[in-house]
Amino acid sequence: MTTNGPLANALVLDLSRALAGPHAAMMLGDLGARVIKVESPGQGDDSRIWGPPFVGDESTDATYYLSCNRNKESLQLDLKSASGHEALRELIRRADVLIENFRPGVFDRLGFPPAVLEELNPRLVVLSISGFGSEGPESERPGYDLIAQGESGLMSITGPDPDHPTRVGVPIGDLLAGIYGAFGVVSALNDRNQTGRGSVVRTSLLAALVGAHAFHGTAWTTAGKVGAASGNHHPQIAPYGAFRCADGTVQVAVGSEAQWRKFADLLGLDAEDERFASNSERLANRDALIEVVENVLLTKPRDHWLTSCNEAGVPAGAVRAIDEVYEWEQTRSQGLVVEVEHPVVGKIEIPGPPLRFETFTGQRLGRTEHTAPPTLGQHTSAVSEWLESR
Repeated sequence: MTTNGPLANALVLDLSRALAGPHAAMMLGDLGARVIKVESPGQGDDSRIWGPPFVGDESTDATYYLSCNRNKESLQLDLKSASGHEALRELIRRADVLIENFRPGVFDRLGFPPAVLEELNPRLVVLSISGFGSEGPESERPGYDLIAQGESGLMSITGPDPDHPTRVGVPIGDLLAGIYGAFGVVSALNDRNQTGRGSVVRTSLLAALVGAHAFHGTAWTTAGKVGAASGNHHPQIAPYGAFRCADGTVQVAVGSEAQWRKFADLLGLDAEDERFASNSERLANRDALIEVVENVLLTKPRDHWLTSCNEAGVPAGAVRAIDEVYEWEQTRSQGLVVEVEHPVVGKIEIPGPPLRFETFTGQRLGRTEHTAPPTLGQHTSAVSEWLESR
């Protein structure tokens, strides 16, 4: 496989399981790093069995596992055995990055506390992802996205109203922790290039979700206002949300007074109506505003309004189902779907990386091809031979 990505010379050891750590490692693999996924013999990563659905009829890997393990190699190691322990020590000596999401203290008890890692490889960058942080009164709690979404306050600001807290439809805590973790790793690698010294990067599901509070966080810390769920309408901007039309739903995002005047004109409304003349007044009368807007939108189908809003310069969009998104030409034009060769079921399509690199003249940089998430132990022999040959 050919790659000239920004991390093309980096070796990453992925000792993590489930989603947060594997997602971070996959991001580094997308950037060109060689990622060796270290898995326990037999079952491997927990997410391999989180199905159905599974990958075709001949594979025992769940599609969940496919979502966070492209561009990796799989090595089976029993870290409790002497041989597995020594093999990991040798890998650490050669690695640039090690990712783990054991519960606090577990990796230490396996014989790899920070002091040992530094002794083996003082240039090593370690990413440690936990549920609630590495210290504090609740650091020992296991990290599950659903629990973290509730504990972080995210569910209290998500859903149709304050009485129905709702989880986000994807494991957003895991995903954000992985993204923050990957960002931390590349920052630590840059620091290492300056100082020659490795470091430990720490994040958690709790930290990732609190870090995503955005305006809800500052509304409380600086104004004492507790945010609450407001359904599909923005709590501080109006009109900004989902509206019914003749054949479904259309989303409209009016983010300025100029856009409001355009939108009102498009719908035949009075932009200077005293109830709606400013964003503050529109928020105070939001229920009435939604009713007035929907009464007009219900007269014509979604595509009519999407076209009309686009022509008028008013941001609007469709609410697409997952299958529509992956068949959408715009999605595919951005490289967000890639074809890979799965070792069991052959050619399959999987989601592609969300980052692209180009020269200023438009020449693509980075991976020229991607590899399917590996089957359990697929590269054990190759990696073992590589270790023995050096």
